[in-house]
Amino acid sequence: MEENQNLNQEQDQELDLNHLMMVRREKLAKLQAEGKDPFQITKFETTHNSKQIKDNYDELEGKDVTIAGRMMAKRIMGKASFCHIQDEQGRIQSYVSINELGEESYKQFKEDDIGDIIGITGFVFKTKTGEISIHAKEVTLLSKSLRPLPEKFHGLKDTELRYRQRYVDLIVNPEVKETFKKRIEILKEVKNVLNEKGYLEVETPILNVIAGGASAKPFVTHHNALDIDMYLRIANELYLKRLIVGGFDKVYEMGRMFRNEGMDLKHNPEFTNVELYAAYQDYHDMMDITEEIISRAALKVLGTTKITYQGTEIDLTPSWKRISMIDSIKEVTGIDFNKIEIDEEAKKVAEDLNVELDELKLTRGDIISQVFEAKVEDTLVQPTFIYDYPVEVSPLTKKKPSDTRLTERFELFIGGREYGNAYSELNDPIDQYERFKKQVEAREAGDEEANMMDDDFIAALEYGMPPTGGLGIGIDRLVMLLTDSASIRDVLLFPTMKPLN
Repeated sequence: MEENQNLNQEQDQELDLNHLMMVRREKLAKLQAEGKDPFQITKFETTHNSKQIKDNYDELEGKDVTIAGRMMAKRIMGKASFCHIQDEQGRIQSYVSINELGEESYKQFKEDDIGDIIGITGFVFKTKTGEISIHAKEVTLLSKSLRPLPEKFHGLKDTELRYRQRYVDLIVNPEVKETFKKRIEILKEVKNVLNEKGYLEVETPILNVIAGGASAKPFVTHHNALDIDMYLRIANELYLKRLIVGGFDKVYEMGRMFRNEGMDLKHNPEFTNVELYAAYQDYHDMMDITEEIISRAALKVLGTTKITYQGTEIDLTPSWKRISMIDSIKEVTGIDFNKIEIDEEAKKVAEDLNVELDELKLTRGDIISQVFEAKVEDTLVQPTFIYDYPVEVSPLTKKKPSDTRLTERFELFIGGREYGNAYSELNDPIDQYERFKKQVEAREAGDEEANMMDDDFIAALEYGMPPTGGLGIGIDRLVMLLTDSASIRDVLLFPTMKPLN
């Protein structure tokens, strides 16, 4: 019974929407027949935006201004009316009267709909209630909205519909626009830090013949002219390292990566990442620059390094905790993998901890990584660098001289999520080749995320790459953190969505 009522309501809403759209099209047709087609207007000069007028009222009072934007509200009161215009910077009220506009123009204004784009020229004043407004002398219809905005009080609340129709979301939910303005400022500040430190911003290919630089399943496409399959990049690491070989000491690239994997609150198939490489540095240097990048981004958009994310207070003030992966497991579980040498013994310990293991990844190093993910990650609320990863899960990282089963790698965790990944980069071509071979074997055994062999990258290393520190930071997750957004879709203008039909 309830399902039938909901279906009837949806049908009624669809009929109402169709009727409203038909009425608006009729209004447009009438305007066009009268030679007043708003879609024929190609340009409209403005002098100010809403924020400039409000911020500079004392200077602008009584002076003429011209603004343009979307009409979001309208109150018709006989021969005088009020409307609210929304532009990129906010909203401002306008007083519109028949005495100022004339009978014909005022009649046209009354026919304009909520959602229409209009231009207003008039003088700045304050109403009796003290609201800064524009006394309209001229109103110009610049674009006709043929589809009504969501109903005023219920608005656009359905999150999936908001993601699908981000253009409507931005119109009716102004706070969403602020999230994306902060995103832009965060990206700028990340680049500012790197540019100040002498890093050069470069561009590398998105279409790759080999999917490399990370453990991930790639998207596959086909190049018709070359008649070969190609991959959308899963990382830009191997190209950036080639530039270090070529003689650039510090390089970075910020851009889209693509991974053909699942979607959830933290993952989208395409995402923004920044990767940077510095010759003659190591993973400790990368920890330092990570702290600076993130703390400065927080200061830029929030004015503080002490933030709240989803109800949890987080302090981004440097210096952050630094602890090895094995020691972090010991802190949480009491198990010391430094005392466990055999694969089978490690497997038994994991099973005793109720860790579900991947049957394709049962070496001691793989098990250490899986125990960490299951037992430790969620506990890392305050910024924490977890370093010295097993070699099995770090095919592009330099081994730790004091224990060659480990690598000089770290990941940054905040609020139980990974935000950055860094290495003392592997520059031994012989070692790199052997690790690639193991990755190829894993791939042939069914691991779709394992690396492919990249002979050209091996050749590059054979020419000689200096000791190098490398770092990757997930920009989308950083924006989530600094805008208190629960889902990655909240910080992507156009997240990947399954088609409705």
